[in-house]
Amino acid sequence: MKSRSELKRAYQERVKQAGIFQVKNTANGKVLLGSSLNLDGPLNYHKFALTTGKHRNSALQEDWNTYGPDAFVFEILDIVKVKDDPAFNIADELAVLEQLWIEELEPFGERGYNTKADIRQA
Repeated sequence: MKSRSELKRAYQERVKQAGIFQVKNTANGKVLLGSSLNLDGPLNYHKFALTTGKHRNSALQEDWNTYGPDAFVFEILDIVKVKDDPAFNIADELAVLEQLWIEELEPFGERGYNTKADIRQA
């Protein structure tokens, strides 16, 4: 069995996944589209903030309160594929994915909870 310090070190050294995620309201189809260089963080944040009633997106929080947690899914939509290339830049690759997903889902107005085109850490 690994010691606590070994487990902590392994956790800190693991490769963090960058990519695109969504919080989707299955009752009305609206989505909050987001991206992050570390997908673990924002998904946990959104769940916690919504559950505690403290989410910064008031429209999303209102629908969470109306429809309940069972009406929402938290999904990773796309992950940046890391390339073994010295010129590879993960942030640039993530920006390309952001634009593709914004064009596909159009998560604004009646279709979503996003209020601006910058979805990094939404």
